[in-house]
Amino acid sequence: MTRNIPLFVTSCALLFACSRSGNTESNPPAASATPAASETAAASASAAVTASAVASAAPAPSASAMPATTLLAVGSEVPDVSAVAQDGKPVKLRSLKGKPLIVYFYPKDDTTGCTIEAKGIRDQYKELKHRATVLGVSSDNLDSHKAFADKYSLPFKLLDDSSHTLATAFGVPLMGGSMTKRVTFVIDKDGKVSKVFPNVNPDGHAQELLDALKALG
Repeated sequence: MTRNIPLFVTSCALLFACSRSGNTESNPPAASATPAASETAAASASAAVTASAVASAAPAPSASAMPATTLLAVGSEVPDVSAVAQDGKPVKLRSLKGKPLIVYFYPKDDTTGCTIEAKGIRDQYKELKHRATVLGVSSDNLDSHKAFADKYSLPFKLLDDSSHTLATAFGVPLMGGSMTKRVTFVIDKDGKVSKVFPNVNPDGHAQELLDALKALG
């Protein structure tokens, strides 16, 4: 009996070892990630980085992409608005009925294009004034208008539209949020818009105005 005890212990030890080995083989440790899962995750990360790069590279909307305003159309009545000229006197547009009216919007006093346009109108003013009242409009203040008119001997009124009241009434867009686009309106003696010049070339515009006034008869 005593001799059989070591044999019994040895058998139990072998049985326990085999049992542990079987459990290990039937329940292997879980892998951290399969190759397919790793490739899918890498592809997703790459796509996200690409999308982010494309979004960063996309250009920001420019001012020209902003919604455009609608210019006062031919046949419309002149707006019931007023503004002060460089001589300090208020000008009410509807009170000027009875004679054709030219309202020309320009960006800024004493800049290259605006000076060319103003001098052209000045040089043709003798004929223009017999056919119409001429008003220049920009967002510059009265002091700026007076200096501009004095410097180039401009014989017509320049209206202070620093509040953008006239630009809004005529539907003239603002460039950079402050300067009016170069647009001209020819208004007949009854106070109706007869012609709109939406994209004015300063050089030679005075002759275009004379031609438009002559067409009114």
